[in-house]
Amino acid sequence: MKRYLYLVLLLLGILNLSSCAKDDSHRELTKIALRDVGHQLLLSNQDSTSLILPVLETASDTYQLSFQNELGFKPDSLVIFVKNSLEKAGLPDHYRVEVFQCEDNEVAYSYEMKNEQEQSLIPCAGRALPLNCYTIQVRFEGRKEQFSLLYLWLIVPLILIIWLLFKRKITTTQSVTEHPFYTIGNYKFDKDQSKLIYVKKEIGLSKKECELLEILCDNLNDVVKRDELSKRVWEDHGVFVGRSLDTYISKLRKKLNEDSSIKITNVHGVGYKLEVLKP
Repeated sequence: MKRYLYLVLLLLGILNLSSCAKDDSHRELTKIALRDVGHQLLLSNQDSTSLILPVLETASDTYQLSFQNELGFKPDSLVIFVKNSLEKAGLPDHYRVEVFQCEDNEVAYSYEMKNEQEQSLIPCAGRALPLNCYTIQVRFEGRKEQFSLLYLWLIVPLILIIWLLFKRKITTTQSVTEHPFYTIGNYKFDKDQSKLIYVKKEIGLSKKECELLEILCDNLNDVVKRDELSKRVWEDHGVFVGRSLDTYISKLRKKLNEDSSIKITNVHGVGYKLEVLKP
Protein backbone atom coordinates (compact mmCIF):
# COMPACT_ATOMS: atom_id res chain seq x y z
CA MET A 1 0.00 0.00 0.00
CA LYS A 2 2.89 2.35 0.77
CA ARG A 3 4.24 2.18 -2.77
CA TYR A 4 0.79 3.12 -4.11
CA LEU A 5 0.72 6.08 -1.73
CA TYR A 6 4.18 7.14 -2.90
CA LEU A 7 2.94 6.89 -6.50
CA VAL A 8 0.00 9.20 -5.73
CA LEU A 9 2.28 11.72 -4.02
CA LEU A 10 4.72 11.58 -6.94
CA LEU A 11 1.99 12.17 -9.50
CA LEU A 12 0.50 14.97 -7.41
CA GLY A 13 3.94 16.56 -7.23
CA ILE A 14 4.41 16.28 -10.99
CA LEU A 15 0.93 17.70 -11.54
CA ASN A 16 1.66 20.56 -9.16
CA LEU A 17 4.98 21.35 -10.84
CA SER A 18 3.29 21.24 -14.23
CA SER A 19 0.60 23.60 -12.94
CA CYS A 20 3.21 26.01 -11.58
CA ALA A 21 5.09 25.97 -14.89
CA LYS A 22 1.87 26.69 -16.78
CA ASP A 23 1.00 29.51 -14.37
CA ASP A 24 4.42 31.13 -14.83
CA SER A 25 4.11 30.86 -18.60
CA HIS A 26 0.58 32.32 -18.44
CA ARG A 27 1.81 35.28 -16.36
CA GLU A 28 4.65 36.15 -18.72
CA LEU A 29 2.50 35.82 -21.85
CA THR A 30 -0.23 37.95 -20.28
CA LYS A 31 2.20 40.74 -19.40
CA ILE A 32 3.65 40.72 -22.91
CA ALA A 33 0.18 40.76 -24.48
CA LEU A 34 -0.98 43.64 -22.27
CA ARG A 35 2.12 45.67 -23.08
CA ASP A 36 1.17 45.16 -26.72
CA VAL A 37 -2.31 46.50 -25.90
CA GLY A 38 -0.74 49.55 -24.24
CA HIS A 39 1.48 50.12 -27.26
CA GLN A 40 -1.53 50.05 -29.61
CA LEU A 41 -3.45 52.49 -27.39
CA LEU A 42 -0.55 54.94 -27.31
CA LEU A 43 -0.15 54.76 -31.09
CA SER A 44 -3.87 55.51 -31.47
CA ASN A 45 -3.13 58.71 -29.50
CA GLN A 46 -0.18 59.51 -31.82
CA ASP A 47 2.10 58.93 -28.85
CA SER A 48 5.24 56.98 -29.62
CA THR A 49 7.48 58.28 -26.83
CA SER A 50 5.75 58.00 -23.43
CA LEU A 51 6.23 54.90 -21.33
CA ILE A 52 3.99 51.97 -20.55
CA LEU A 53 4.48 51.28 -16.84
CA PRO A 54 5.28 47.70 -15.69
CA VAL A 55 2.29 45.37 -15.96
CA LEU A 56 1.34 44.19 -12.46
CA GLU A 57 -0.43 41.05 -11.31
CA THR A 58 -2.65 42.53 -8.61
CA ALA A 59 -4.46 39.29 -7.75
CA SER A 60 -4.76 35.75 -9.05
CA ASP A 61 -5.39 35.95 -12.82
CA THR A 62 -5.83 39.74 -12.54
CA TYR A 63 -3.44 42.16 -14.27
CA GLN A 64 -3.11 45.94 -14.33
CA LEU A 65 -1.90 48.05 -17.27
CA SER A 66 -0.99 51.71 -16.59
CA PHE A 67 0.74 54.56 -18.42
CA GLN A 68 3.19 57.37 -17.80
CA ASN A 69 0.93 60.04 -19.34
CA GLU A 70 -2.74 60.68 -19.87
CA LEU A 71 -4.51 59.26 -22.90
CA GLY A 72 -7.95 59.04 -24.45
CA PHE A 73 -9.43 56.27 -26.60
CA LYS A 74 -12.59 54.71 -27.96
CA PRO A 75 -13.77 51.59 -26.08
CA ASP A 76 -14.29 49.70 -29.35
CA SER A 77 -10.59 50.19 -30.12
CA LEU A 78 -9.69 48.83 -26.67
CA VAL A 79 -11.91 45.77 -27.27
CA ILE A 80 -10.17 45.05 -30.59
CA PHE A 81 -6.64 45.64 -29.24
CA VAL A 82 -7.17 43.36 -26.22
CA LYS A 83 -8.85 40.63 -28.27
CA ASN A 84 -6.14 40.58 -30.93
CA SER A 85 -3.22 40.66 -28.47
CA LEU A 86 -4.63 37.87 -26.24
CA GLU A 87 -5.45 35.71 -29.25
CA LYS A 88 -1.91 36.09 -30.64
CA ALA A 89 -0.51 35.01 -27.26
CA GLY A 90 -2.87 32.00 -27.13
CA LEU A 91 -4.44 33.17 -23.86
CA PRO A 92 -7.96 32.28 -22.63
CA ASP A 93 -10.86 34.04 -24.35
CA HIS A 94 -13.01 34.48 -21.24
CA TYR A 95 -11.99 37.65 -19.42
CA ARG A 96 -13.28 40.91 -17.96
CA VAL A 97 -11.77 44.33 -18.70
CA GLU A 98 -12.25 47.38 -16.45
CA VAL A 99 -10.91 50.89 -17.06
CA PHE A 100 -10.32 52.85 -13.82
CA GLN A 101 -9.84 56.63 -13.42
CA CYS A 102 -6.60 57.24 -11.52
CA GLU A 103 -7.86 60.12 -9.34
CA ASP A 104 -10.89 58.39 -7.78
CA ASN A 105 -10.50 54.74 -8.87
CA GLU A 106 -13.99 54.83 -10.36
CA VAL A 107 -14.80 52.56 -13.28
CA ALA A 108 -14.90 54.63 -16.46
CA TYR A 109 -15.65 51.68 -18.72
CA SER A 110 -15.89 47.87 -18.48
CA TYR A 111 -16.90 44.87 -20.55
CA GLU A 112 -16.76 41.08 -20.45
CA MET A 113 -15.62 38.80 -23.24
CA LYS A 114 -16.79 35.17 -23.12
CA ASN A 115 -15.88 32.04 -25.04
CA GLU A 116 -19.05 32.34 -27.06
CA GLN A 117 -19.02 35.69 -28.86
CA GLU A 118 -22.78 36.14 -28.65
CA GLN A 119 -22.59 35.86 -24.84
CA SER A 120 -20.01 38.64 -24.52
CA LEU A 121 -21.14 41.89 -22.90
CA ILE A 122 -19.64 45.01 -24.59
CA PRO A 123 -21.71 48.12 -23.73
CA CYS A 124 -21.36 51.65 -25.17
CA ALA A 125 -18.36 50.72 -27.34
CA GLY A 126 -18.75 53.82 -29.54
CA ARG A 127 -18.43 56.44 -26.77
CA ALA A 128 -14.91 57.84 -26.55
CA LEU A 129 -13.18 58.21 -23.19
CA PRO A 130 -11.71 61.73 -22.79
CA LEU A 131 -8.05 62.44 -22.16
CA ASN A 132 -7.32 61.35 -18.61
CA CYS A 133 -5.15 59.12 -16.42
CA TYR A 134 -6.42 55.55 -16.68
CA THR A 135 -5.42 52.10 -15.46
CA ILE A 136 -6.75 49.08 -17.30
CA GLN A 137 -7.44 45.88 -15.41
CA VAL A 138 -7.84 42.48 -17.13
CA ARG A 139 -9.15 39.56 -15.11
CA PHE A 140 -9.31 36.06 -16.60
CA GLU A 141 -12.42 34.09 -15.64
CA GLY A 142 -12.89 30.34 -15.27
CA ARG A 143 -9.22 29.25 -15.27
CA LYS A 144 -9.38 27.93 -11.70
CA GLU A 145 -12.54 25.98 -12.45
CA GLN A 146 -10.95 24.52 -15.59
CA PHE A 147 -7.86 23.47 -13.69
CA SER A 148 -9.94 21.99 -10.86
CA LEU A 149 -11.90 19.96 -13.39
CA LEU A 150 -8.69 18.75 -15.06
CA TYR A 151 -7.25 17.92 -11.65
CA LEU A 152 -10.41 15.97 -10.83
CA TRP A 153 -10.30 14.03 -14.11
CA LEU A 154 -6.69 13.05 -13.42
CA ILE A 155 -6.87 12.25 -9.73
CA VAL A 156 -10.19 10.34 -9.54
CA PRO A 157 -9.16 7.58 -12.00
CA LEU A 158 -5.81 7.32 -10.22
CA ILE A 159 -7.49 6.86 -6.84
CA LEU A 160 -9.85 4.30 -8.38
CA ILE A 161 -6.95 2.30 -9.85
CA ILE A 162 -5.10 2.32 -6.52
CA TRP A 163 -8.26 1.28 -4.68
CA LEU A 164 -8.76 -1.64 -7.10
CA LEU A 165 -5.12 -2.72 -6.72
CA PHE A 166 -5.36 -2.51 -2.94
CA LYS A 167 -8.64 -4.42 -2.94
CA ARG A 168 -7.08 -7.08 -5.14
CA LYS A 169 -4.15 -7.35 -2.77
CA ILE A 170 -6.50 -7.75 0.22
CA THR A 171 -8.51 -10.39 -1.67
CA THR A 172 -5.33 -12.28 -2.52
CA THR A 173 -4.15 -12.10 1.08
CA GLN A 174 -7.51 -13.33 2.31
CA SER A 175 -7.41 -16.11 -0.26
CA VAL A 176 -4.03 -17.24 1.02
CA THR A 177 -5.27 -17.03 4.58
CA GLU A 178 -8.38 -19.04 3.80
CA HIS A 179 -6.39 -21.78 2.00
CA PRO A 180 -3.35 -22.47 4.19
CA PHE A 181 -0.73 -25.08 3.48
CA TYR A 182 0.47 -27.59 5.98
CA THR A 183 4.24 -27.94 5.88
CA ILE A 184 5.41 -31.51 6.45
CA GLY A 185 9.17 -31.71 6.14
CA ASN A 186 9.88 -30.89 2.48
CA TYR A 187 6.26 -31.43 1.50
CA LYS A 188 3.39 -28.99 1.38
CA PHE A 189 -0.06 -30.34 2.02
CA ASP A 190 -2.90 -28.40 0.41
CA LYS A 191 -6.01 -29.91 1.89
CA ASP A 192 -8.38 -27.71 -0.12
CA GLN A 193 -6.81 -28.79 -3.40
CA SER A 194 -6.42 -32.40 -2.15
CA LYS A 195 -2.75 -32.67 -3.04
CA LEU A 196 0.78 -32.93 -1.76
CA ILE A 197 3.50 -30.77 -3.32
CA TYR A 198 7.09 -31.96 -3.30
CA VAL A 199 9.42 -29.46 -5.02
CA LYS A 200 7.63 -29.18 -8.41
CA LYS A 201 5.87 -32.52 -8.16
CA GLU A 202 2.17 -32.66 -7.28
CA ILE A 203 0.68 -35.80 -5.76
CA GLY A 204 -3.09 -36.22 -5.69
CA LEU A 205 -4.90 -37.36 -2.55
CA SER A 206 -8.27 -39.01 -2.10
CA LYS A 207 -10.85 -37.53 0.26
CA LYS A 208 -10.10 -40.10 2.99
CA GLU A 209 -6.35 -39.59 2.62
CA CYS A 210 -6.84 -35.86 3.05
CA GLU A 211 -9.00 -36.30 6.14
CA LEU A 212 -6.51 -38.67 7.74
CA LEU A 213 -3.47 -36.55 6.92
CA GLU A 214 -5.15 -33.38 8.22
CA ILE A 215 -5.86 -35.04 11.59
CA LEU A 216 -2.27 -36.31 11.80
CA CYS A 217 -0.89 -32.88 10.86
CA ASP A 218 -3.01 -31.21 13.54
CA ASN A 219 -1.41 -33.61 16.03
CA LEU A 220 2.12 -33.60 14.61
CA ASN A 221 4.52 -35.77 16.67
CA ASP A 222 1.64 -36.87 18.91
CA VAL A 223 -0.13 -40.24 18.88
CA VAL A 224 -3.70 -40.20 17.55
CA LYS A 225 -5.75 -43.16 18.74
CA ARG A 226 -7.09 -45.62 16.19
CA ASP A 227 -10.59 -45.19 17.54
CA GLU A 228 -10.47 -41.42 17.03
CA LEU A 229 -9.18 -41.74 13.46
CA SER A 230 -11.77 -44.37 12.61
CA LYS A 231 -14.63 -42.44 14.15
CA ARG A 232 -13.79 -39.10 12.52
CA VAL A 233 -13.03 -40.43 9.06
CA TRP A 234 -15.44 -43.37 8.73
CA GLU A 235 -17.85 -44.10 11.55
CA ASP A 236 -19.34 -40.57 11.67
CA HIS A 237 -20.48 -41.21 8.11
CA GLY A 238 -22.04 -44.56 8.98
CA VAL A 239 -19.40 -46.63 7.20
CA PHE A 240 -17.96 -49.91 8.49
CA VAL A 241 -14.17 -49.53 8.92
CA GLY A 242 -12.58 -52.96 9.00
CA ARG A 243 -8.96 -52.70 7.77
CA SER A 244 -9.56 -49.46 5.91
CA LEU A 245 -7.50 -47.34 8.31
CA ASP A 246 -4.35 -49.45 7.91
CA THR A 247 -4.79 -49.48 4.11
CA TYR A 248 -5.01 -45.69 3.87
CA ILE A 249 -2.09 -45.19 6.27
CA SER A 250 -0.02 -47.42 3.96
CA LYS A 251 -1.04 -45.24 0.96
CA LEU A 252 0.00 -42.06 2.78
CA ARG A 253 3.40 -43.57 3.65
CA LYS A 254 4.08 -44.29 -0.02
CA LYS A 255 3.09 -40.75 -1.05
CA LEU A 256 5.34 -39.22 1.61
CA ASN A 257 8.37 -41.46 0.97
CA GLU A 258 10.27 -38.79 -1.02
CA ASP A 259 11.34 -37.26 2.30
CA SER A 260 13.10 -39.72 4.62
CA SER A 261 12.61 -37.42 7.63
CA ILE A 262 8.85 -38.08 7.56
CA LYS A 263 7.45 -41.13 9.30
CA ILE A 264 3.97 -42.37 10.14
CA THR A 265 4.66 -44.62 13.11
CA ASN A 266 2.31 -47.38 14.28
CA VAL A 267 2.16 -47.32 18.08
CA HIS A 268 1.03 -50.89 18.68
CA GLY A 269 -2.38 -51.18 20.27
CA VAL A 270 -2.78 -47.40 20.48
CA GLY A 271 -2.77 -45.60 17.13
CA TYR A 272 -0.60 -43.67 14.68
CA LYS A 273 1.82 -40.78 14.94
CA LEU A 274 3.06 -38.46 12.17
CA GLU A 275 6.66 -37.53 12.86
CA VAL A 276 9.08 -35.17 11.18
CA LEU A 277 12.57 -36.01 12.33
CA LYS A 278 14.99 -33.15 12.82
CA PRO A 279 18.17 -33.36 10.69
